[in-house]
Amino acid sequence: MNVKQLRSFLAVAETLSFVIASERLHTSQSALSMAIKGLEESLGGKVFVRTTRSVQLTPEGESLLPLARKLLADWDSVHHELQQRFSLGIGKVSIAAMPSFAINVLPRALKQFRALHPKISVQVHDVINEDVIDMVQIGEVELGIGFKPYPASLAFEPLFNDQFVAIVPPGSGFEDEERVEWEALLQHPFISLQKPSAVHAYLEDSLRDSPLVLKTELEAHQLSTVGKMVATGLGVSVVPALCTPQMEALGAKVLKLKDARLEQPVGLIWHRERERSAATHALYNVLKSVGSQPD
Repeated sequence: MNVKQLRSFLAVAETLSFVIASERLHTSQSALSMAIKGLEESLGGKVFVRTTRSVQLTPEGESLLPLARKLLADWDSVHHELQQRFSLGIGKVSIAAMPSFAINVLPRALKQFRALHPKISVQVHDVINEDVIDMVQIGEVELGIGFKPYPASLAFEPLFNDQFVAIVPPGSGFEDEERVEWEALLQHPFISLQKPSAVHAYLEDSLRDSPLVLKTELEAHQLSTVGKMVATGLGVSVVPALCTPQMEALGAKVLKLKDARLEQPVGLIWHRERERSAATHALYNVLKSVGSQPD
């Protein structure tokens, strides 16, 4: 039993005329008769009693009529919804983004996306970079924004390179400076994100071939907490430049690093073996456009 046969049955059942039913369906009477015959063969019995003068439903045909109406209504509803999803008339997108991107770049991208596709809802998980990678890896979200991932199962498309900057507290002796050397910075207690943070690992790697040693005295789970610790005078830190507005708002002073150019690519992350929905692909295109201009 297929949709064509059900539509044929419903048209004949409602009109009790093969002539009128074939006109309604824009098909020939012979094609309509073949569809009804195929339906009856698949069901194992007659649904119509047909004479030269009339067409009547059999008892089985009577019982099929409300079921056919419901089945076709459900089919049309599903068909319409999927058409809407493919045409971006409705839909839902769930993404994960590290907080520095989520608060500074993502709102501009979402504003543009919502202007283009106002009926698509967007769920944003603003989580640390490691959680972004995990959520994409296990399929909790279709798209992530973060630093370049390590798992081979994930694809990465860079948007821009985020340089790292130093943050120091007021009264630290760097008030009149625009740049600071690593050696001078490490004379103060260093505050960092907790391991296995990608930021923490990157800072350690950047000093691996240097005589300097990164001795972390305080750790936090969020960069905003690191910034507040620095602003309070507990120490200094190095953070992605994308966080600059938040660090300054918390009261920390932002300085460039004089003797090092530390940067990490920020980009879009997705699973290589999972197909993205039409809505996610549309957001991906907007993020490529807006995210490549983070300022």
